[in-house]
Amino acid sequence: MVLLTLMAAITIGIVRLRNLFAVVVLGGIYSFLMASVLIVLDAVDVAMTEASVGAGISTVLMLGTLHLTKSEETVPTHTPILPLFVAVVTGAALIYGTFGLPPFGIADTPMHAGPGGDYLALSIPDTGVANVVTSVLSSYRGFDTLGETTVVFTAGIAVLLLLKRAIRPQSDK
Repeated sequence: MVLLTLMAAITIGIVRLRNLFAVVVLGGIYSFLMASVLIVLDAVDVAMTEASVGAGISTVLMLGTLHLTKSEETVPTHTPILPLFVAVVTGAALIYGTFGLPPFGIADTPMHAGPGGDYLALSIPDTGVANVVTSVLSSYRGFDTLGETTVVFTAGIAVLLLLKRAIRPQSDK
């Protein structure tokens, strides 16, 4: 509850601030808190991804963007009625969609009818890893995960090269 309360306070701070540097820093803190929540939920692999991408790379890219642009948000010229309406309608649609879900914790739902039971039963004997998600990502789908990591790394390098290209040194004439 403490982590969720801190995340809610940071969200309010992000919405209220006009200084974009402070917003980027609070966004990085929010990502670290989210990674902590994921660790508490025993999703260590997802927590590492959140910490590295959400707090690490995203924060660095946003700080680089702020270096190239202004650091203060302009005052809005319109009222936020339309975005608020869209957010409320989207939230209501998502909540309505949850009414069709099976009750939480029921074992005979359609998502438990696939190969998940085999992974649960064979994960520890096959891989020796207690976390099933980690064993699937690192052992059963190791090459796929390596490929995804390569794609994300290549995209990050491409963004850095584009940012470097935007900052060209002034030539002395």
